[in-house]
Amino acid sequence: MEKAEKNTKRLWAIQICIFLSGLSVFSQLYLFQPLLPNVASEFKTSVGDSSLLVSSSTIGMATGLLFFSFKADAFSRKRLMLFSLLSSAFLTLISSYVHQLEILVFLGVLKGFVISGVSAVALAYITEEVSTSVLGLTLSMYLSGNIIGGMSGRIFATLLAGEVGWRNAVLIIGVESLFLALVFWKFFPESQFFRPQSQRLALKMRQMKTFFSDPDFLSLYFIAALLMGSFVSVYNYLSFRLEQPPFSLNHIFIAFIFLMYTVGVFGTMLSGRWSLKYSQPTILKTSVLTMIIGVFCLFSTHVWIVILGLGLFTFTFFAAHTMASRMVAVKAKSAKSAATSIYWLFYYFGSSVLGSGSGYFLHATSWFWFVGLLSLAVAISFILTLKTQTIKS
Repeated sequence: MEKAEKNTKRLWAIQICIFLSGLSVFSQLYLFQPLLPNVASEFKTSVGDSSLLVSSSTIGMATGLLFFSFKADAFSRKRLMLFSLLSSAFLTLISSYVHQLEILVFLGVLKGFVISGVSAVALAYITEEVSTSVLGLTLSMYLSGNIIGGMSGRIFATLLAGEVGWRNAVLIIGVESLFLALVFWKFFPESQFFRPQSQRLALKMRQMKTFFSDPDFLSLYFIAALLMGSFVSVYNYLSFRLEQPPFSLNHIFIAFIFLMYTVGVFGTMLSGRWSLKYSQPTILKTSVLTMIIGVFCLFSTHVWIVILGLGLFTFTFFAAHTMASRMVAVKAKSAKSAATSIYWLFYYFGSSVLGSGSGYFLHATSWFWFVGLLSLAVAISFILTLKTQTIKS
């Protein structure tokens, strides 16, 4: 048996299906983010309470990634991913009919947990099944599916909610996700180079304990948590800000704010190129420092300054995230999967905790203090980057 090579049907099927899996996962994971104003209005609840619909999914994702870091290798790669795609689609469909916020939040936790099955094994499947000559392209297609899924899900949800209501928007995206799961079931190739096997729990625990006791790893993990929490907070609540005076923007214009995610793609790509010339710690430090400038622009009452700041903030976030995750992988000489699993755990817990906590803070104070809180979080991240300068690229 040979790994999937260029210009083969097997490679084509892997690349298309892995792209669609990322598209489905991330369109569902952050589905409710642009709908928070609609949900808050219908349920007559606070900004912070409505944000639990986003945080529930990400905390479920974090919990699932922790679980699958121990158990993923005990399941067939395709079956686990298929289960994740089908079950998450059904949970999204059910969510469109639920009339209690608490149940919606509970379904969000379940959906995040099952969705994590895709993220837990997708990269492993690609490296196992795809030839090194086309490995980079295949990885890029998966990551592009993640980013485009997150962006398109937010845009379509906003546009659909404005035209047919938020429940029908959720229903339509659920149907789309179910269709993508069925396409995946039909065309995604079974693993040829992997057989399910048990993992030794004690060994995994020892590996994780090592990373938690290392100051460099802890700095990178907290950087991931603070930056992702700040990033999600901005995209959670900016729509509330733009709907109100002095902006009073239409929902169609607000929807296209999420096109800023394309700027994030360039942040990821350019940071990779910069790493050929500069050290990864230097790129990380510079990116986080520039993020602070982007956050400061959000204080403005001029819409174009806000948009410029959002673009700068998004670009530098993805550049910083790319560098931080690479530095974790570089420093982990062994047990890389355990090191990166902890990174993603902090990443999604930061999204959940700061993502919702900042919403309650915004509700209790004002946009000025909210942006101040995020500025502080990014500033702390910058201080932590100074502790990573000894890590070699």
